[in-house]
Amino acid sequence: MSAPRDAGLDLVLDELFDLTLYQELAKTSSGPLREVLSDLIPVETRHLSFWKSFFKIERSELDWPRRLKLRALLLTARLLGPVGTHLTLEAIEIYGIRKYLALWQRYRDTELGEAVRGVLSDEFGHEDEIVSRAGARRVDPERVRSVFLGFNDGLVEILGAVSGFFAALGNARLVLLAGVSVAAAGAFSMGSGAYAAASSEDEVERLERGRREFLGKEPGSAGGASPAAIGWLVAAFYLLGALVPLLPVAFGASTLLAPVLAGAVFSVLVSLVLSFLSGMNARRRILLNLAMVACAVACSFAVGCAARRLFGLAF
Repeated sequence: MSAPRDAGLDLVLDELFDLTLYQELAKTSSGPLREVLSDLIPVETRHLSFWKSFFKIERSELDWPRRLKLRALLLTARLLGPVGTHLTLEAIEIYGIRKYLALWQRYRDTELGEAVRGVLSDEFGHEDEIVSRAGARRVDPERVRSVFLGFNDGLVEILGAVSGFFAALGNARLVLLAGVSVAAAGAFSMGSGAYAAASSEDEVERLERGRREFLGKEPGSAGGASPAAIGWLVAAFYLLGALVPLLPVAFGASTLLAPVLAGAVFSVLVSLVLSFLSGMNARRRILLNLAMVACAVACSFAVGCAARRLFGLAF
């Protein structure tokens, strides 16, 4: 199976994007982070030269989608500082590994497969070591997961609740009051659930460290965020997600249209961030999240309509 030229162009543009991103980030970084970027730049330069030579493609400019993505990532890094830069580096690393693994599995018995094997060795070895070097300053993935878990759950759950309340009550003020009550209860429930789950996991890890220490083995590193911190993060960002469908109602929306549109827009934004951080296909993640939002709205609206008819609600 021969590799299509489009695949070669994508590889060249991806490596050019990574190289340009690292060069721009290095200009505004300092200390250990700048050293990490300075070590990554030669790696990406080598990858870019290799793919240009392999596919005989000379390309020195990014296409417009990658230019737009580059500006967005640089802006995020400037706003969030070192945290944003570390998130970006780890996300780029995850994306690169997923991409090259998929290519290797598809073309493993071809010349391209052997070429990808060499690049993957860099990704799994040298490049991963560089990105992971500043261990104390790495972003805790558990915190990031808790942030987006809480926000996404708050958005979807409260948008569904608001949909049902509009169908059952038909009164924006009552919808707002009911929605706020559900959001408060949901934040407490999500936060306490996250705390309980993290506490159980923390206890298991503590026992495992004790077992390894008793056997004379390396005990391993302690976990990242504390269970209490995870619980508070999930609860706080659940409330932020809940505000997305509630704010349009608070500012005068009298129908379901504005909350649904706000929910859909933020669902797409959250999906883009999550897909970038996890290396998942962005289109697939967006469609999945929008499908969940649509199901929540449709099911809750149907239940609200049934309740209105069954109980003869009128306000």
